[in-house]
Amino acid sequence: MTLTATRPVTRAAASAKPRRPRARWALVALLAVMSLLTVAPFVVMIIVALTPKGKPTVPVQWPGTLTFDNITQVLSTSGFAQWTLNSVIYSVVSVVVILLTASMAGYAFAKKRFPGRDVMLWTFLATMMVPFQATLIPVFVLISDLGGVDTFWGLIVPTLANSQAVFLMRQFIMGLPDELFDAAKVDGASELRVYWTIVVPLTKPILATLGVFVFLWHWNDFLWPLVIAQSDATRTLTVGLTVLKTEELQWSMLMSSAAISAVPCLLVFFLLQRYLVNSIAMTGLK
Repeated sequence: MTLTATRPVTRAAASAKPRRPRARWALVALLAVMSLLTVAPFVVMIIVALTPKGKPTVPVQWPGTLTFDNITQVLSTSGFAQWTLNSVIYSVVSVVVILLTASMAGYAFAKKRFPGRDVMLWTFLATMMVPFQATLIPVFVLISDLGGVDTFWGLIVPTLANSQAVFLMRQFIMGLPDELFDAAKVDGASELRVYWTIVVPLTKPILATLGVFVFLWHWNDFLWPLVIAQSDATRTLTVGLTVLKTEELQWSMLMSSAAISAVPCLLVFFLLQRYLVNSIAMTGLK
């Protein structure tokens, strides 16, 4: 029987705590700097928006007093309420239709077998490589011939074929177990019932995430509404802000308009933030 000598553990070694690696502090510092750079424009926008009229705004200076007169005047501007309503209609209708069609197409491309499926999918996805500016004139000519200029359907319909949304839905649905769909078929469920009771509930995280992206895309869209909407009846908020700029308004008024237009985007993000985080977590688990 042999005895092995062990070194006595000193009190200093026992009480020593593992040091955090310097790389972690460097990462934290980098993220903090990037966060400040990201938030800085919004802070400047709010400061300028609350600056009283007649006070210098460029370069940005902290005003002695803050006022909401600029925001009140913007809200009472002729056409602002109509522009906001048009943006809401344009964004919400697009979100609903795109989520419905993209989820159906994603389910078909992910779980169905039919001739030409892969060719159709990759042909549709190839449209992602073509910038919208390249097809702007042909699409405008087509919509103009159909009488869609300065109408809501002419504003909304050309933006509904979203290949990115279909691709995201297809990739997410491919990760769902086939046993669920086989069990539903054995029970005699129709395709519509399978879609509504299995696909939709299991894809809520990606639907919410995609809904946020689509809403932001359409709410901030400028080029197509600028071309197709030619009156206040269909003009969106982004285009309306350029009209305000041509009226030689002060920077405080323009920043007030921009701050108001950013509120719906922030509300949508905070309301659907939980689903957005869940979709990212589920993607990591896959």
